[in-house]
Amino acid sequence: MVGLPRRQAGLTALYLGVFAAVWFSVPKADPPLRSLLVVGSVVALVAAAVGAALVVRAGRRPAGERDRSADRRYGLIVVAEFAVALIGGLLLAAAGLGGYVPVLIGAVVGVHFVPLAPVLRDRLLVPLGVAVTLVALAGLVVGLVSAVAAGLVVGTGTGALLLAYAVLALVRARGLHHQATGAEAERRVA
Repeated sequence: MVGLPRRQAGLTALYLGVFAAVWFSVPKADPPLRSLLVVGSVVALVAAAVGAALVVRAGRRPAGERDRSADRRYGLIVVAEFAVALIGGLLLAAAGLGGYVPVLIGAVVGVHFVPLAPVLRDRLLVPLGVAVTLVALAGLVVGLVSAVAAGLVVGTGTGALLLAYAVLALVRARGLHHQATGAEAERRVA
């Protein structure tokens, strides 16, 4: 996200905030964890709303700034992600392993951040992708060796990572705003 415009930061917060809320809704948990997951969902939706406000305030990108090649690559990556997650999830459910669908989807989500990083010009998506993939792996291991549901680990961990990244995007957007307003003030003085 280094050097990315506020609009991009807003889109990041919007998308990842929404998906964080979705991931927080995956696990079936007893109180007090259930309450924490609800709070996490609400905070994630607030981050998404703030991101949406940034996008609206930034306005549309000028037509000349649009990179159709990057848009195409983005679309292909997302379509491939959904196809693998859907087909894999259906196969797991058909095999009676529906409890591991969140593991598969978490791994696919984590992996998809790696090719998205150069497309979105956000190199920090790579460590996010690695972290989400490791959470999926941890969910698999925990699900196999204990009575804790894999979905609890993956939903909670992935939701927390996506929420943290959405908040990071908002913090960076604020920093970009302060840099821009500071530079503008310096130009007025000079």
